Amino acid sequence: MKANELRSGSAEKLQKQLEELLKEQFNLRMQKGTGQLSRPSQMRGVRRDIARIKTVMHEMKTGSGQ
Repeated sequence: MKANELRSGSAEKLQKQLEELLKEQFNLRMQKGTGQLSRPSQMRGVRRDIARIKTVMHEMKTGSGQ
């Protein structure tokens, strides 16, 4: 997912995606703790997607978006 794609979405849609990614991040952390995580790089991707969504939401809130 790219920031440009996220900017075209609504705030409600972004919030829903953020909640889903946070749940996925939790599940990945549990898998890591139990030794069942097959792709550790997936955690990095989810973490970066969360940061990307939060950045776009902040831009929308402050009006500094592109």
